[in-house]
Amino acid sequence: QVQLVESGGGLVQTGGSLRLSCAASGRTISSYALGWFRQAPGKEREFVAAISLNGGSTYYADSVKGRFTISRDNTKSTGYLQMNSLKPEDTAVYYCAARKIVVYFTPKEYNYWGQGTQVTVSS
Repeated sequence: QVQLVESGGGLVQTGGSLRLSCAASGRTISSYALGWFRQAPGKEREFVAAISLNGGSTYYADSVKGRFTISRDNTKSTGYLQMNSLKPEDTAVYYCAARKIVVYFTPKEYNYWGQGTQVTVSS
């Protein structure tokens, strides 16, 4: 079992930045691919970014490419999502997720989820 806890969300103006953290416990995080997803009111949960076991490969949704950066520090059992140039359409609850080994881009492939952290971007 892996427990995930997100932090770092909040209210920010358009163009601002936030850094989300995902603290993992229970198992060594180095065996798990990490993903970030988000869900806005009335919408389905969508893929934002993912990172491979050692951080060597990263993947992004087109909507965030060039603005968001996913990273991880396995020594701290923590994943990160640096979000720059935020837009109102980035407003959502952001979730960290983990699955064994292989990176996927759909929520159903992830076994472990955090509780989510709210990100609100004001115009």
